[in-house]
Amino acid sequence: MPTKVIMPSLGESVVEGTITKWLKSKGEVVEEYEPLLEVNTDKVDSEIPSPASGVVLDIVVPEGTTIQAGTLLAWIGEQGEGSEEAVYAPEESRSISPTRAPESPDGSSELRMTPAASAAPQPGRDRDLGFISPVVARIAGENNIDLYQIQGSGQGGRITKKDVLAYLEQRKQPTPPRVEPPQKIPEHREPVSVPSAPLSTPSTPQAPTPIPGEIMPLNAVRRAIAEHMVYSKHTSPHVTTVMEVDLSRVVAHREATKAAFSQDGVNLTYTAYFMAATVAGLKAYPIVNSSWSEEGVLIQREINIGMATSLGEAGLIVPVLKNADGLSLLGLARAVNDLANRARARQLKPDEVKGGTFTITNHGVTNSLFATPIINQPQCGILGIGAIQKRVVVINDAIAIRPMAYLTLTFDHRILDGAIADYFLGKVVEYLQNWT
Repeated sequence: MPTKVIMPSLGESVVEGTITKWLKSKGEVVEEYEPLLEVNTDKVDSEIPSPASGVVLDIVVPEGTTIQAGTLLAWIGEQGEGSEEAVYAPEESRSISPTRAPESPDGSSELRMTPAASAAPQPGRDRDLGFISPVVARIAGENNIDLYQIQGSGQGGRITKKDVLAYLEQRKQPTPPRVEPPQKIPEHREPVSVPSAPLSTPSTPQAPTPIPGEIMPLNAVRRAIAEHMVYSKHTSPHVTTVMEVDLSRVVAHREATKAAFSQDGVNLTYTAYFMAATVAGLKAYPIVNSSWSEEGVLIQREINIGMATSLGEAGLIVPVLKNADGLSLLGLARAVNDLANRARARQLKPDEVKGGTFTITNHGVTNSLFATPIINQPQCGILGIGAIQKRVVVINDAIAIRPMAYLTLTFDHRILDGAIADYFLGKVVEYLQNWT
């Protein structure tokens, strides 16, 4: 019998996606865990691996289609296994009810796939494996491990990384054969799953070259940006306040510290300093770390800062640095490096662009002095950071040259009034100017 390829739930709150590209065509051979198609969710492209080895018998959903998690995408089986009518019933074709795959302990999300049924039961294969995390799948693939030979110790019999490593260690040491007592098979197990993380380094897609007089088609990222920006402007009354900051102490500290950070493999950018200052501002004025609801203003418990990252002509994406208030400057710099690098390499996971409570955008990297960015809904505000320039300023009635930058705070006027917004932005400025 052939194997169904089902649209997975790519994250805790990700229930739909758009098929951007099929990596295999009907009739092509595919190996188990080999990338089969690309799906875009919230501007993140994820490669969906094949749940089995075989031939692509049929592709049910074409490219460009947005579908719910749980939808049947394709069938994989043996060459000549049967006609399309014999392979699957019409009622199964396109409307499988959505299901959500739980998040794995290592923070990665997983795909929900249904294993092929065997004509005759094979030893150790009369059970469902449950959810297989990307780490477990990678180790199993690299070491040619049959996961059906491993009894999981995780919740519900889940196979964990520890189980696989223990099996590897045991396999290295010859042991006399023994008869295993029969295992009690649970009455219900979730369908088998394979990892959602890319198993190979994806190539960076080339942005189309604009041709004057012709219409450039909208890609999934550009369409998502357009919809979200229009929605934000229609939702929140936007107000922007602007302040100037003297970054003399920050510049001096970075010059004195970046070599030490580099020894730890971390590139100390100014963004890490602005992250730290934003955390200080949000702690001092928690109402800025909030969202609007008809029941009242929801003050967020966590400080999760989104970091707008340009993908060039391909668009913009906002990876989220979770629990930023628990990180030192080194930790912030390391997280900023990691998220920015993986964003540009198209290696972010869908959950890594969700859950933000506040956003910063460092538009100064392209020499912009100041801007009025649009709020990333449902957040309360967004901090814009302009280019750092040496300018002539008056300090204690004396003329001096200092590295200066404009900071802008665009905020939701339903939640904040001008005074609180200015107090928050003033705290950010104070934190940066008094850096120690």
